[in-house]
Amino acid sequence: MPQLLSTHNLQPNLSPVALLSPTHTGRYLSQQYQTAVSMGSVGRQRRSSMKTQLVSAIQLEEVEMEVNNPHQEVNSLYQEINKPHQEVNSLYQEINKPHQEVKEPQTYSVEEAVETIGFGRFHILLFIIMGSASIAEAMEIMLLAVVSPEIRCEWHLDDWEVALVSTMVFAGFMVCGVLSGYVADRYGRWKVVFGGSLWAAYFSLLTSFSPSYGWFIFLRLMVGCGVAGCSQGFVLKTEFIPASYRSYLLPLASIFWMVGSMLIILLGMTVVPTLGWRWMIRLSVIPSVILLLLFQLIPESARYNVSAGNVQAAVETLQRIARMNRASMPPGSLVEPVVKDRGSWRLLVSPAFRRTSLLLWYSWFVASFSYYGSVLSSSELLEKNLLCVTDADAEHQQKHSHPEDGLCYCIPFGFSDYQTLLISCLGEVALIPLNIFLLNVFGRKLSMVLLELMAALFFMLVNICSTMFGFTILLFLIRSLVSMNFNVVYIYTAEVYPTAVRSLGMGFCTSFSRIGGMIAPFIAQVLMSHSVILALLPFTVACVLCAVGAFLLPIETKGRALLQSS
Repeated sequence: MPQLLSTHNLQPNLSPVALLSPTHTGRYLSQQYQTAVSMGSVGRQRRSSMKTQLVSAIQLEEVEMEVNNPHQEVNSLYQEINKPHQEVNSLYQEINKPHQEVKEPQTYSVEEAVETIGFGRFHILLFIIMGSASIAEAMEIMLLAVVSPEIRCEWHLDDWEVALVSTMVFAGFMVCGVLSGYVADRYGRWKVVFGGSLWAAYFSLLTSFSPSYGWFIFLRLMVGCGVAGCSQGFVLKTEFIPASYRSYLLPLASIFWMVGSMLIILLGMTVVPTLGWRWMIRLSVIPSVILLLLFQLIPESARYNVSAGNVQAAVETLQRIARMNRASMPPGSLVEPVVKDRGSWRLLVSPAFRRTSLLLWYSWFVASFSYYGSVLSSSELLEKNLLCVTDADAEHQQKHSHPEDGLCYCIPFGFSDYQTLLISCLGEVALIPLNIFLLNVFGRKLSMVLLELMAALFFMLVNICSTMFGFTILLFLIRSLVSMNFNVVYIYTAEVYPTAVRSLGMGFCTSFSRIGGMIAPFIAQVLMSHSVILALLPFTVACVLCAVGAFLLPIETKGRALLQSS
């Protein structure tokens, strides 16, 4: 034990104490000191040695503290330097705190809601019900082609008197077209469509009880006024359909027009020979009555409700559509400005739309002029056997003529004539895939240009002598082209005008179209009896000029969202 505590072992530079930290060094020396004190045999000399070693350890600790002190001063100085930056950052956070806490509320428009909800079960229901409105409208218009030979014979009418029947229907359509558009923009689309359908069905039923020719044309005038209201169903349908689906669904609506045309022809084949034309008209009202019940499933246009300031009704309608489609509404609240100039005709002729409106009015005129010209020409050519048929049978060799007493010589439709009309009706839907292709690839404007030019060509080909089968194909193609052009004009008009005047714009366009419908009977049914080529030439020229006008339209609406206001 004395050897362990020798002076040699307690040298500071050799002792393991120097290798310990200051805290452990103190403990170690304290223990050693107590041991030395307890050892009475060591004496004062050893205690002196322990004190010397303790002093050495304390000095070593002070040296280490002096060595580490500059680092602490540097750290303290660094903190002092950065203190202003920390204060600036804290102040910046305090300033931005209100901006972070106040967030802009999320909003959406009707267009965004329609696109977010997408296509679903509601749109299928809408397509079927509003498409059925075209069935009723087609039956009322095509009825003229089927009933013309019957009333000619019953009331001994001249050609101009037969043509006047069609003209009166289109006159009612023209007068009420603008009125129905104005009312639809001011008071709602649904009310106009429902009221127009009810009006047309009522007066069509009264037509079957006409005691004279005068009553007949007056009641058909009233029917035309109601049909003008039905046409607003196209606007109602367009405003609910997402933009990417309009070029597909709207052309497919011509299927319903074809169904209506075929129904009235089938009624003519089956009912007229047995019960007469009056019962044919009464039975033709049944689809309109069913349609009035189905209209209850269709809501008012959300776009109209927003433009009228009824935002809550628009939100409820959009929520209903979202539930039916099993889709979600966009986040936020519906916000759009209230449109004050709803139904203002001045917007149609404002600098923004003046050129578009003028060209569209002529396009609608030609669309109706060529369409009803093709329908009535087919009826007239078949009834009077005016076609240059190389393989005509005995029935088609008999020409329409007036005896010396001035009475009309009646040639009612035969079964083969009804068959030809049915086949030509199929032309309305046979080329729908081509119609969709043109709309999606070339757009609306170029589609109208191409269709009008091809229609002009085929109108002139009717003058060429051919077989009965060849004429059936030719009439089929003409019906297809003019029907496709009508579809494109409808779509373009509904897309180019804003919600504030969309119905009024459609009303003005349909009114101009009925001017074409009023003129077409006198060309197709009166002039046709004198010269086939002179009767078909106006349709050809009108189509060529319309193609030029369509090319000059300033706006292409392909893929464009519907405007809410100008």
